[in-house]
Amino acid sequence: MTIMQREPPTKAADQIFYPESDGKPMAETDLHREIMIWIIHLLQRFLAGQRVYVSGNLLIYYEQGNPRKSVAPDCFVVWGVESRYRPNYKLWEEGQAPQVVFEISSKTTQRDDLGGKMRLYAQLGVEEYYLYDPTGDYLEPPLAAFQLAGGGFIPMQPVNEEVRVGDLAFLLGEGEPPEFISPRLGLRLALDEQRRLQFYNVATGQRLLSDDEARQLAEAEVQALRAELARLRGELA
Repeated sequence: MTIMQREPPTKAADQIFYPESDGKPMAETDLHREIMIWIIHLLQRFLAGQRVYVSGNLLIYYEQGNPRKSVAPDCFVVWGVESRYRPNYKLWEEGQAPQVVFEISSKTTQRDDLGGKMRLYAQLGVEEYYLYDPTGDYLEPPLAAFQLAGGGFIPMQPVNEEVRVGDLAFLLGEGEPPEFISPRLGLRLALDEQRRLQFYNVATGQRLLSDDEARQLAEAEVQALRAELARLRGELA
């Protein structure tokens, strides 16, 4: 990981104002914003209780003394730092860059997502970089994954692409969208029949539920428990 910092930091540099917003819109469209928030909440619930910080659309400042040097990933995950509310994220204070980054991409942002941002994330030491193009503006299939190697990103190998047995290779899921496993998150990323991004717990195989789905499941379990208690009371009576 490389944290860009001017040396030595001066007292004046420490007093420089680092804005909480860059004045840019939160997302390209309502859909992009909803997916961004959904991913953030999904990962926050999955990683709850660990020393992991999950956020998104938050300015990351990576050069002390220069508030113009910032980037705001749609979603990012940092291990080894406290999970708490922050007005922004300063690398020289936190001491750790994000290890995983997600961008909800579109034709409008593709040049930056595959260009300047991609180079910057690699320079900062981001280990895994995921692009999801929900409307299929330019990515086909609409999910792409990259891993850090030799100071840059290389495409991640889909887990449903090929299985080797000895010298023979068997193609799996030919014609289907690629699926990727995040070593850092312990999750499998896949697209469903509607080409919507889904996350699956590698250890259990279970799909991660949205806030609404988790609430509905909890309510159904409570109702089932009440029904069982009512049945037992009836038997006792």
